[in-house]
Amino acid sequence: MRRYWLVFSQAVTVLLAAYFVVGTLKPEWLGRTGAAVVRGVSLVEAPAATVSGPPPSGSFRQAALKASAAVVSINTSKAPERHPQTNDPWFRFFFGEPGSQPQAGLGSGVIITGDGYILTNNHVVEGADEIEVVLNDSRKVRGKVIGTDPDTDLAILKISLDRLPVITLGNSDALQVGDQVLAIGNPFGVGQTVTSGIVSALGRNQLGINTFENFIQTDAAINPGNSGGALVDVNGHLMGINTAIYSRSGGNMGIGFAIPVSTAKLVLEGIVTDGVVRRGWIGVEPADLSPELMETFGVKAKRGVLITGVLQNGPAAQAGVRPGDVIVEVAGKQIANVSELLSNVAALKPGTASKFRVLRRDESMDLNVTPGLRPRPPRAAQQR
Repeated sequence: MRRYWLVFSQAVTVLLAAYFVVGTLKPEWLGRTGAAVVRGVSLVEAPAATVSGPPPSGSFRQAALKASAAVVSINTSKAPERHPQTNDPWFRFFFGEPGSQPQAGLGSGVIITGDGYILTNNHVVEGADEIEVVLNDSRKVRGKVIGTDPDTDLAILKISLDRLPVITLGNSDALQVGDQVLAIGNPFGVGQTVTSGIVSALGRNQLGINTFENFIQTDAAINPGNSGGALVDVNGHLMGINTAIYSRSGGNMGIGFAIPVSTAKLVLEGIVTDGVVRRGWIGVEPADLSPELMETFGVKAKRGVLITGVLQNGPAAQAGVRPGDVIVEVAGKQIANVSELLSNVAALKPGTASKFRVLRRDESMDLNVTPGLRPRPPRAAQQR
């Protein structure tokens, strides 16, 4: 009997030892999470996951992988401004040698075609003497400015490389407040970064950033260096070009603005096809409705834009628009303020008549206005 008890106790001891070894080294064999020991502390770890496996629920991994390859970093340099008295020996004696270091800039961009066209912000490349484009796979190449559009703060670059990743353009007009979005760029030069948030508002204007404003507002973190980068949806489709932030500190405060891809496509088409963006213009002086102006002009409209002046022989005057008229629709789109009127008129094709709905006193009428080509503002007025 004693012999049987001794064999039993030895077998139990061996089994317990084996269980301990397997539980420590191969816990998955026992259906348990792994355990690790760090300096005498026992930790419980989840089973190892593979990169190629399905993403966890709620992950934006696929969207980030799909879009980030086409987002580039843009490094610019500008020669220092030469002081007019640089060659004066007395000036150098008293004030020393003026700074000779070039001014460096940093931004982001998005590859939108396989032959190397890149969308970015005009303020990222404005005045740059050299532009270096760094791809997400670490390739570097010189970039060339094809054209710029200061009115929307967009610019088109061109690079010459093979096997370029291209982003898929989405439908920014289908965005709704609350939709999830990702902002991709190179903030502060730390390297490509992906942040997430939602669409906070649509159609933001009257911010004083651009001439034509129709911004997507988002709380996805946007910081210096993100300008020109991509705002994408959960499918990795391009929805906008990150452009500006509202901040009192210079960093992200949860209020960022992106130019819709619908606007960017118009700018791209105009610059690549004609070398310039052709916008409509009707020659009026508009004003938002206010009690004072409504009383002065005898206007009773509840919405629209009041025309306080009409250029003689301009497109609007030739179509019959008069001071005191209120424009409520342009080409079937309702108008609520001056910014909307400006943007909708600019979107019209010069030389092609469009229907304007106008309120004159108590009468509603439709006028066919043939917009002209919007004149380019003086260079000094373009600078922000």
